[in-house]
Amino acid sequence: MNNKKWRKALQPKAIALAAVMSVTSASAFAQNLPDLGVTSGDPWQADLYYENHTAGREGAGLSKFRNTLQSEMSKNLNDGWRFRGILRATYDGVYDLNDKEYGKNAGGAVNMGSSLGPALDMPATTPYGEGAVNAISAIMLGLPPTNTFYNTAGGPTSFTVPAGATLPDPNNVGQTIPHPLIGQTFPVNAYRANNTNTGLQVLGAGWHNANGAGTGLTFAVPVRPCDVDSRGCRDFGGYGNKKTSELAMPDFNDRLDFIREAYVTKTFGMDEGKSTFLKVGKQQVVWGRTDLFRVLDVINPVDYSRNNIYDELQDIRIPMWIAQAEYRMGGSETMQDRNLSVVWNFDRFRPNNLGQGGTPNSILDAGNFFRAMSNCWDNGCTVGNFGVAGANGGLSTNFGPGQIGINRVDLPNWSLDNTQLGVKFEGVTQEGLSFSLNALTYRSQLPSLRGMQTQGSNNPFTGQNTQFLTGATMNGAYLPLFELVYPRVNLVGGSMDFQVESLGAAMRLEGAYTSGEEFANTLRPELYSKNNVWRSVIGFDRPTFVPFISTERTVLFSGQLFYQHIFNHEKEARPWGMSGMPDWENNVIGTLLMKAFLMNDRLSPEVIFARDFQAKANVIAPAVEWSATDNLKFKFGANVKFGTEQNNWQWSSAHAANALAPFTGTAVHGGSNPAQQWDSGLGGMEPLGRFRAGPIGTAFGQNEIFATMRYKF
Repeated sequence: MNNKKWRKALQPKAIALAAVMSVTSASAFAQNLPDLGVTSGDPWQADLYYENHTAGREGAGLSKFRNTLQSEMSKNLNDGWRFRGILRATYDGVYDLNDKEYGKNAGGAVNMGSSLGPALDMPATTPYGEGAVNAISAIMLGLPPTNTFYNTAGGPTSFTVPAGATLPDPNNVGQTIPHPLIGQTFPVNAYRANNTNTGLQVLGAGWHNANGAGTGLTFAVPVRPCDVDSRGCRDFGGYGNKKTSELAMPDFNDRLDFIREAYVTKTFGMDEGKSTFLKVGKQQVVWGRTDLFRVLDVINPVDYSRNNIYDELQDIRIPMWIAQAEYRMGGSETMQDRNLSVVWNFDRFRPNNLGQGGTPNSILDAGNFFRAMSNCWDNGCTVGNFGVAGANGGLSTNFGPGQIGINRVDLPNWSLDNTQLGVKFEGVTQEGLSFSLNALTYRSQLPSLRGMQTQGSNNPFTGQNTQFLTGATMNGAYLPLFELVYPRVNLVGGSMDFQVESLGAAMRLEGAYTSGEEFANTLRPELYSKNNVWRSVIGFDRPTFVPFISTERTVLFSGQLFYQHIFNHEKEARPWGMSGMPDWENNVIGTLLMKAFLMNDRLSPEVIFARDFQAKANVIAPAVEWSATDNLKFKFGANVKFGTEQNNWQWSSAHAANALAPFTGTAVHGGSNPAQQWDSGLGGMEPLGRFRAGPIGTAFGQNEIFATMRYKF
């Protein structure tokens, strides 16, 4: 990387400079605020931190150059109230320093799979925009001239059927007949100039073999920031449509994310030693007792675009405007302590940030998938192996706008019905067992892709819109046309922790049962189903002397097992593969942390190991933390993913379900019989294999080394 790029990244732009100055000055300004009769006269408590996180990724180079300035402040107010606030400003220079991978010059030209091609004396791949099935080839195959398949950008806008053109003779196998439209000229469609074979990557190329061989679909995703390339840019709930400056400085947006916390608290005394605690403002509410796995801890959404799953939850939870009231009842004959709390999240709904297509961190590769599918609807796209699909593969196909993809995103507007309400009872038994009982009604923070049966798409074979047609065969069943929604979910669960003295360990458990969640399901014509889910975690912490590490300090061993069961899970072997719900019916993920404390706790090496048992995907993350002074801390580490069972991730993509009968009939559907619409199981890694690979498997191409430096002023 040249010095010019480094200077550009290290010189904050005007908005970044203003943000840094505001956060930096907040601590000093707080010390000098006048009392105005609303404070107790006690001084402000304020701390200022700076952190740099730099990471390098295998095959990509620099993947993070994140600079964070954070100001934490608190103040006693009058009448027992107390204020706490946290401001954060972030600037990630990776979009300037490595713009060939993540910035304005990212991506390039791609080829799409056309695996049936060689059997037809055609190539096995075609450039994006030059699909084997296009407006001209469709006419030559005998499809109606009104078909709305597309040609490459800049291609011809009309076509004359040439002399000598033939079609297969339907009455004599192996014979041909003259094409009935010889000499006639027809208008044909072509992609616009903004939808060329530039700035693209093959979807999933970072975590699986996406060369287009076999029967699986291949998609192209635009990967440049949205101010450079707007294709596929859509607001999915606070992400998905960001320009370069917004990606580099994500804390500054219309939701005021630079305000990490801003709340007031007060305890109201009551009779018999009881009290009521009130906390109102922008905050994080932590219900869970376990690390990483969000079984009960689902009140705040999470920003996975910051560093996937590798940052602490307290740094990637998205604070919301929330009111908490806690009735503290104290002890009883059977309990040491009892509390009853109510949590009302009255903020406008916000989902998890899954990362924008083309950015360094997109958990499950979801942001790239969403952007690819949105581009298909908005501008049209070439899909590999889609046309004439069968057991031997398919042909690359040029779809036009308004035919397949993500049509719309249903983001709930603010209303009382769309707020979230939770109740929790906590207690400590006389024997020292701490437990909670929890209930919450909320919007799912993960989206559901619903097949659209009520809003039609443009049938590329005929040019007609399916919403104006009738009959079971043209109502949108199995069409890869989606709306992205966030369904309402109800949760009941509980947690507990206790000591096991015989083992010298602390145990913790969480469990939750939810109803209303939605999952992809290719056995259903609408391509999704609602299912109840049980999730649980059991964890332990045990300090243990390991003599070859230290004879003075123990090593912390902390392990967890996460279990998920989906009720009424549906899957079925079909002629060409597995169909149904790609999510595992039963899944287990295990983690183990080993952390030592040396040099009077100034040096702390650790290693984290995680395994997704069904996906057979693993990650190991060694690191060492060094406190150079009381105010200066360094951390160096890596995370490496590995595993081999990629074939186990393949799943039906429902593109051979005869969705547009009679044109899409296959041998297993009885030819072109329009009465038979069902998923044949044909598929591959895209798009549903990501749900089987999980967050570890979909990060196989993201092995990293990193260094962080944190300084307290």
